[in-house]
Amino acid sequence: MITVSNLHKHYQMGDISVHALRGISLDIKAGEFVAIMGPSGSGKSTFMNILGCLDKPSEGSFTLDGVSVAELDDDELAFIRNRKIGFVFQTFNLIPRRPAYRQVMLPLMYNPDFNNNAEERARSALERVGLGNRAEHKPNELSGGQQQRVAIARALVNNPPVILGDEPTGNLDTRTSEEIMELFQDLHAEGKTVIIVTHEEDIARHTERIIRFRDGHIISDQPVENPVAASSILATLPVEED
Repeated sequence: MITVSNLHKHYQMGDISVHALRGISLDIKAGEFVAIMGPSGSGKSTFMNILGCLDKPSEGSFTLDGVSVAELDDDELAFIRNRKIGFVFQTFNLIPRRPAYRQVMLPLMYNPDFNNNAEERARSALERVGLGNRAEHKPNELSGGQQQRVAIARALVNNPPVILGDEPTGNLDTRTSEEIMELFQDLHAEGKTVIIVTHEEDIARHTERIIRFRDGHIISDQPVENPVAASSILATLPVEED
């Protein structure tokens, strides 16, 4: 699904050249569940921005689902982002006065293949994340976990093969974090390629592979032995009302 080779990214800040990535090479197979970890400034966010077609490498190659991304222009990158990638962010990025189903419809505005049944698809995506009965609710009427599930439904509505999560549990309590990881594990089981950035070791242990960054390099890339099932942890936590 993803191949990067000798990937470099540098930014010019006045007279200073900042090297965010220094020769990254890796493969991520279709259907893998991967965590990207590393301290602030390690290059993991820059790497995720490139995977998400939000930025281009300075050097090296990046292939996503058979497409050489580094060679695409801005319009082609926008097309790839819309069709191939679903984004889930730490801060949810919901529009305050829009009900949940209209939040989920937003990616469909840029996909003419789905315009005719956009609302139906949005409501179906909300059902998929357990929020069918919250479709008319606005963000201020939803808990943090429910808002994140709306964001995941929005990421899924175009049925992309890749889901990227940038600290998707960073603003959530333990139980809600486990509920979100259970949902990611379900998506992985359905065959989605799921890649998350996280600072939390406990969250990373839910995935099947952890890639660690430091100073723009990969310092380790290891499989997770016996990934933690979020459902097993949820069974031990007290039930809290939304």
